[in-house]
Amino acid sequence: MILRVQDLNVHYGVIHALKGVNIEVEEGQIVSLIGSNGAGKTSLLRTISGLIKASSGSIYYLDQEIVNPKHPELLPSTGLVQVPEGRKIFAGMSVYENLLMGAYLRKDKDGIKEDLANVYARFPILDQRKRQDAATLSGGEQQMLAISRALMAKPKLLLLDEPSMGLAPLLVKEIFNIIRDINATGTTILLVEQNAMQALRIADKAYVLETGSIVLQGSGQELLSSPEVQKVYLGG
Repeated sequence: MILRVQDLNVHYGVIHALKGVNIEVEEGQIVSLIGSNGAGKTSLLRTISGLIKASSGSIYYLDQEIVNPKHPELLPSTGLVQVPEGRKIFAGMSVYENLLMGAYLRKDKDGIKEDLANVYARFPILDQRKRQDAATLSGGEQQMLAISRALMAKPKLLLLDEPSMGLAPLLVKEIFNIIRDINATGTTILLVEQNAMQALRIADKAYVLETGSIVLQGSGQELLSSPEVQKVYLGG
């Protein structure tokens, strides 16, 4: 088990944002978390990453308790890496500089060089525009850069927060193909998505989060076939 969240509660003042959440992610899986806006999906990812303080509960990553870490900025060095909602690329820095920021905790210069070459091979457009200000890239290119920056940290578990947000349909399809490809090379993925159809299609396991609580879980195919999921999230 690469990630286990147990009875996790998060409050924003008097607002109970996450209510006894339990999820499990096995090594090698794609696990999708779907739900409407405000359901608590991003709060869950940010709590796992140590960016939001949990009120109670446990988070185990590689069998180590990581809830409310003293130094969340060091978690990427353990292989726990998040691609935030909205991409959050570094404007005013080149594509190349953004990619190097993903490797800022690494000391293996040869490995960094090799991974940079792998990123450019996977995303030739980033190679073509490596000296360009990252803020001038298109939305799809910025998403590729955000994912690539995370890959430069050599993730064991990659947390993806709404990677298809704001993208044209053709680019959405491409992003999900990229996610599958990254998983096929050995990276475990926890995916938060509003595009329920695509998220469930690629998921080994999936959860539905509503108003801070897990209300359904199963394989991606099981949830695709669920009448409740079809009615609420798939327009059925």
